Amino acid sequence: MELLIVGLGSMGKRRARLIKGVDAQAHISGVDFAPARRQEAQEKGITPYESIASAVAAQHFDAAFVCTAPITHAGIISELLDAGLPVFTELNLVDDRYDELVAKAKERDLPLFLSSTMLYRAETQYIKREVQAFAKPVNYIYHIGQYLPDWHPWENYKNFFVGDKRTGGVREIFGVDLPWLLDAFGPVTHVYAEKDKISELEIDYPDSYFVTLRHEDGTKGLLAVDVVSPKAVRNFEVFGEGLHLFWEGNPKALYRFNHDSGEKEFVNTYKSFEHDPRYSDNIVENAYTDEITNFFGMLKGEETPRWSFEKDKKVIELIERIEEA
Repeated sequence: MELLIVGLGSMGKRRARLIKGVDAQAHISGVDFAPARRQEAQEKGITPYESIASAVAAQHFDAAFVCTAPITHAGIISELLDAGLPVFTELNLVDDRYDELVAKAKERDLPLFLSSTMLYRAETQYIKREVQAFAKPVNYIYHIGQYLPDWHPWENYKNFFVGDKRTGGVREIFGVDLPWLLDAFGPVTHVYAEKDKISELEIDYPDSYFVTLRHEDGTKGLLAVDVVSPKAVRNFEVFGEGLHLFWEGNPKALYRFNHDSGEKEFVNTYKSFEHDPRYSDNIVENAYTDEITNFFGMLKGEETPRWSFEKDKKVIELIERIEEA
């Protein structure tokens, strides 16, 4: 398989590495404006190009991955579709030209795949199954916090997309986590939010939110989302009369309360998992690999994606409701 990765930063390099784990025979080419990134990619066996135009003129590709800053995605996806390529894109965070891109992909009969990595976490899928099997009212509390300068320790947070208000750090957390919450608990009918800036971070958006969501089925969720927590945290708790689950964001920290014993019992959802030590312990590579595998299955006509531009548009609308509340 001939694959093109547009954007050879941290996520582009991660996708390249994981693609090789899924298909060792895949040949990967990459596009990036930065000469240093192209040189680094070439040293890793990736054929480098300065532009999409030069890449597609030089060879045929079976599909492309878009791994650039979210605000640049729309134009890049459009160019790739015009070149006749199926597209896998990272999180967009903005719905620029969504309707146009969906229509173009359908017109050209090209797969358009949108990453939503948390939907591929074994823990979130376990929580979804348990809540839906429980079939009685529940509520949840969820704190997701990270310190913005620690996201990419190798570069200043003002120099990549989280420094931009339209694709800021808090917005990205909402973009990452709302899809699986809506998948597990259903559509949201009511939003109440309190937001503030409690840090000295040089950003022009609130750094912390407290949000109450009322889902269509009556479930209430309380979200605390911030980019100021010194330790990266992902603490989730869902409870109802007869069900109590706890998750601290990593595969070793999913628990179910056993009323008979009065103890929390560990729930093992992974046979094994891979973790990149450069990131916090609540980020595992398995989910990134699984969505690549899902995309390859989609290319073969054997699988359907777990997420879509149509679903993501509703999430972005919800994020904007939260920001405006």
